[in-house]
Amino acid sequence: MKETENIFLTLINQHAAIIHKISKMYMNDAEEQRDLFQEMVLQLLKAYPSFKGNSKFTTWMYRVCVNTALIYLKKDRRKVDKTPFDIHTDVIDVNENEGKEEKLTYLYAAVQELNEIEKALIFLFLENQSHREIAENLGISEGNARVKLNRTKEKLQFIIKKNGYEF
Repeated sequence: MKETENIFLTLINQHAAIIHKISKMYMNDAEEQRDLFQEMVLQLLKAYPSFKGNSKFTTWMYRVCVNTALIYLKKDRRKVDKTPFDIHTDVIDVNENEGKEEKLTYLYAAVQELNEIEKALIFLFLENQSHREIAENLGISEGNARVKLNRTKEKLQFIIKKNGYEF
């Protein structure tokens, strides 16, 4: 059992950035992001014994984490717009990263206006997932994933322009 736990912890540590990104996509508040992060790790731990290796670990992980985020939102009836988004959240004060961090902050602010499924689509797209992989992760057809992703990207562009974010 100890070996299985070590393998699980190693995999979680290797892919913790995925969990952080998903929690940031679904929650504005840093405390809520930490809570969601912990919930996703807990659900991954519970589900790990059922992971058979039929897909890549990260594919399985995306699916568990996105589903956990969706359930977490519904269960606690948390609203994305419950807490006003602070445009200066997480901005690093390093000159070379300043533009990149500012753009990421604007992107996360715009993503908060998307619904839960649209957030998952954008997240998987930003993780360079193919349409097939997105479809597999969300349990929809590849054609449906392609159409939904295109519509979501158009909606995100509209939100970015509407809010006057500079890219």
